[in-house]
Amino acid sequence: MWRRLGDEHASRPFHLLLHGGDQIYADELRQAHPLVRRWARGKALPEDSLDPETESEVRATLRQAFFRRYVEVFSQPAVAWLMARVPSLAMWDDHDICDGWGSLPAERLDSPVGRALFAVAREHFLVFQQGAAPDALPALCLDPSGTSLSWHAALPGLDLIAPDLRSERRPDRVMGDGGWRALDTALDRVAGGRVLLLSSVPALGPRLSWVEAVMHLTPHAEKYEDDLRDQWQSRAHREEWRNFLTRLIDLQQSGRAEVTLLSGEIHLATQGTLDTSGRPIHQLVASGIAHPPAPPAYAWMLGQLARLGEAPLPRHPIRLRPLPGRTGIYTAERNYLVLERHGRQWSARWHLENSGTTPSLAL
Repeated sequence: MWRRLGDEHASRPFHLLLHGGDQIYADELRQAHPLVRRWARGKALPEDSLDPETESEVRATLRQAFFRRYVEVFSQPAVAWLMARVPSLAMWDDHDICDGWGSLPAERLDSPVGRALFAVAREHFLVFQQGAAPDALPALCLDPSGTSLSWHAALPGLDLIAPDLRSERRPDRVMGDGGWRALDTALDRVAGGRVLLLSSVPALGPRLSWVEAVMHLTPHAEKYEDDLRDQWQSRAHREEWRNFLTRLIDLQQSGRAEVTLLSGEIHLATQGTLDTSGRPIHQLVASGIAHPPAPPAYAWMLGQLARLGEAPLPRHPIRLRPLPGRTGIYTAERNYLVLERHGRQWSARWHLENSGTTPSLAL
């Protein structure tokens, strides 16, 4: 798929690559040190008060492991060729830290080992994905404290906004005060035209609260609970989700800009709309260029949930839809998304590994 991207760039050059999260899969780095392995198993950790020497050793081991993983991924020939020729903007998600980061129990996230893992992952995200020194912030970042790494890039007729949905995440919240202030700052600065907002987990999705309720009754399903808690639609985040969608609806209805949501995370492709009593907000989901696609049965199950509809805000129903030319709501193939602008007109098309390119979708 990276070679296919490169071939397309060679014939019709891209202006920008947007990376929406999970650019690397750092999960196995939890095996890099014995104390991190114990932390990953969720067992009682006698190292809750790490002495400085041991903490320094843990961080040094993690730094070596993260550095190797980034070099391994970014030096793949097809990846390196394209990323050396097209500018990139990126936001991270859990696998750039470890699976489920932020949705794991708070005592694990806030333990010394958890803090060390996050700090080292953050350093390498800034270096490899933001082009910044480990102790500095890119100019695009909106929170001077660095608590949130949310960013905003203002281009002629186009605003790109990426909220950081991981740095402040806890089981009962998606963003903290820093993240919400950063998002409000970005939305206030929008000058007009098109807003492309990256949400590393889909902002529009099926009704997952029912799935959570069923899993709560089944002890064997506990290992999936952090995956569900990751979603905006989780019961734990429902009020926060409403606040997020309300901000986007207000911007769309103000007439200042057209809002389009870009997302990934679920290793599937789909599209959706949020009714705003006028032009809808589109969501485009493309995920899978770096990860095997989800099983077809998983895609079918999510599709059945999506048909039930969802409306967290009155008079603003959410509808998920198949890709152009497809019948199922979710497509289980590796894929990437291409956005094109001709004057003020925008369109989108998905490139699917086995099915080829979809017809264009007008936005």
